[in-house]
Amino acid sequence: MTHSPGTLDLGPLDGPVLCFGGPYGNLQATEALLREARRLAVPAENIICTGDVVAYCADPAATVALVRESGIHVLMGNCEEALGFDRDDCGCGFDEGSPCDILSREWFAFARRELDHAAKSWMAALPRRIRFTLDGKRFAVVHGAATDIGRFVFASMPARAKAEEFAALDAEAPTDAVVAGHCGLPFSETVGGRLWHNPGVVGMPANDGRPETWFSLLVPARGGIEARRLPLAYDWNAAQQGMAAVGVGAPYARALGDGLWPDQGVLPAPERAARGIPLESMRFFWAAAETRAA
Repeated sequence: MTHSPGTLDLGPLDGPVLCFGGPYGNLQATEALLREARRLAVPAENIICTGDVVAYCADPAATVALVRESGIHVLMGNCEEALGFDRDDCGCGFDEGSPCDILSREWFAFARRELDHAAKSWMAALPRRIRFTLDGKRFAVVHGAATDIGRFVFASMPARAKAEEFAALDAEAPTDAVVAGHCGLPFSETVGGRLWHNPGVVGMPANDGRPETWFSLLVPARGGIEARRLPLAYDWNAAQQGMAAVGVGAPYARALGDGLWPDQGVLPAPERAARGIPLESMRFFWAAAETRAA
């Protein structure tokens, strides 16, 4: 494992690698994710969080403490950047005046009050990029995108835009695959033979009408890598009750149960059209080509 400014290089990992995003202060979901990792026998050094440990839900301090104690690898998300450097807002990229923009002011102020100096200092020190190799393939972990920590990259984004993000990563170091977070919706695709993989988030449903959330396993397979999208069941009712008790984010609390986001302003038309359509577990096989020359 090596460090360079802003980058944590984990070196070669023996799979599987468990990836997830957005704990969002949802303590019950985070506890369930770590239990699932133990059940799957994935060690902490093979677990990567794409950021946003704190956001909408009721337990920012306890969730940060749990994640820190777990020993897993955590990338800086826009929420960590904002809280760690005492910004005025979360930097989530919501349209100004939208329901999510208005609600974000409430939970962001709550999180700022709840987190102590040590938690915020931990956030400020997180890497902005994580790199590792798996079965000889070179992965880069980004929060939103390589060019912008808060950029929403959805499945419907044109391949050329994702190719531009690969080019930005290649300028840092040759990259065969990306693990990305931020957008809240899991998907996997190939872009010019390279893998773009979003494992989803565990702290909020995927706008698909079901309360389960999502994480993934990256598993070396003959001739490539298998990205397995897996559901996470947890006590969402307890998470709802916690939000009601602290008076934060009632529309997001409803979303924990009905699986539907309170606002779709950030979503492109194809993702809006998929609202309420349940996602399923999936195995996406990436037939990895030869790695690019350094």
